[in-house]
Formats: sequence, C-alpha cells, structure tokens
Amino acid sequence: MRIVRFQAGREARYGVVEDDIVREITGDVFGRFRATRKKHPLKRIRFLPPTEPTKIVGVGLNYRDHVAELGFELRDEPVIFIKPGTAVLPHLGKILYPKVSNRVDYEAELAIVIGRYAREVPMKSVARVILGYTCFNDVTARDLQRKDGQWTRGKSFDTFAPVGPWVETTLDPRNAPVRAYLNGELKQSSNTANFIFDVPYMVSFITRVMPLFPGDIIATGTPSGIGPMKPGDTIEIEIEGIGHLRNTVTRKP
Repeated sequence: MRIVRFQAGREARYGVVEDDIVREITGDVFGRFRATRKKHPLKRIRFLPPTEPTKIVGVGLNYRDHVAELGFELRDEPVIFIKPGTAVLPHLGKILYPKVSNRVDYEAELAIVIGRYAREVPMKSVARVILGYTCFNDVTARDLQRKDGQWTRGKSFDTFAPVGPWVETTLDPRNAPVRAYLNGELKQSSNTANFIFDVPYMVSFITRVMPLFPGDIIATGTPSGIGPMKPGDTIEIEIEGIGHLRNTVTRKP
C-alpha cells in the first residue's frame, strides 16, 4: 500500500495511491484508517512531505561500497546524527542552495517511517513499529560539514531533507536497488543488500538511544557516488518498489 500526504484546498490530507488516482482515507494513518470514495487524479495533487517528523535520525557510513570509496574501516556500531524536522521538503519541491555554501551534495537513501511510539525496541519486534519506507535525499553542504568537523549545520538547512513521494508499506528493505540521477545521468547505484547494519539493527540501536514517535524518519545511509549539485539541476532518487523522488535546485532568495 502506498500512503500519500497531499494538499486539497487549504487542508493536508492522506490518501492511498491506486494506479493513477488517490483515494482519500479517513481515520488515523498511524492507527486504524480506511479508504473513502473520494478520489483525486494523481497527476493533479500537490504533494506534501509524507509525514511531519519530530526528528530525522541519519545513519552515516552504512554502505560497504561507500566506506570503501572513502577508504575507511567498517565500524562495529552505527554512526548517527540528527536532521531537524524543519528541513523536510516534498516531492517536486525546490532545494534552496544556501548563500554560505559553495558545495551542496545529493545523497540517495532509503528512509524508514516510524508508525508507533518506539523505545528500546528489540530487533525481533522492529517490524511492529514501522509504518513503511520512502525515498530520501540527505542533502549536505559538504564544505560546511568539513569546516565544522561535525554534521549538524551542513545537513540542517531549510529544504535539506527531501522525502517522498509516499510511504510504501510492503517493501522488503533487505534487497532494494537505490539510485540517484542528476539531470538524468546515473550517479549512484547500489542495493540495500550492501547495508553494514540492517533495518532491525538500526531501529533497535536508535531506540535504545532515544524514543521515536509516529512519523519520525530514519535515513539509512547513502551508497558510493555522492557528488555536488548546482542551481538549475534536477536530482532524482529512485528506489525500486517505492518510486521516484524528484526535486530541483535553486538559489536561496
């Protein structure tokens, strides 16, 4: 099932994507809900971020090919960081290039969307707290990340967390091809089978550090091939079984 959040009039609504239409749902998307008879053409909806996270927890250096690309050694625990919920950007939204940066990179990632309150979750129970999965672009001001020596500023600018277009509830995260296209050219191509830490481990590890709330996002790391974007570019993140997240880059006014 594909659950999409969109704007209808002045209201944010949830719906279920069925081919080229969206059927509105009633109830709690993180609890019990059902599809109604009210329909919208998929091509005419205005996409919103699929959730409103209190936080986005990023996992760094989680692909074997990316670690090898950087010449690092494999770690025995995940490296985690926080992106604020204020950075979220929907499918087709514009990534704002900050005036204070000279290099802004794309990072294609699979995102986990949390479906219920999660604290100290054992690995065997992780599936119970996951709503589904979506595409994510961990946009990073690389020059500021290197200058600061830590990741908060470089990853937290407004619009630096494109996510969407919807949440897929039935994806198998153990074997999902992940790709990034810059202006139509393939730049990243890998598979979640190359994860160092799998989904149950990541969720259990993070929830032993901090509680996660419905709608929170875990960005699971990026494969090799990250690189810069510039104003005017189009960046597309593709995950088989989910779809495409497409955004353009523009100068911040």
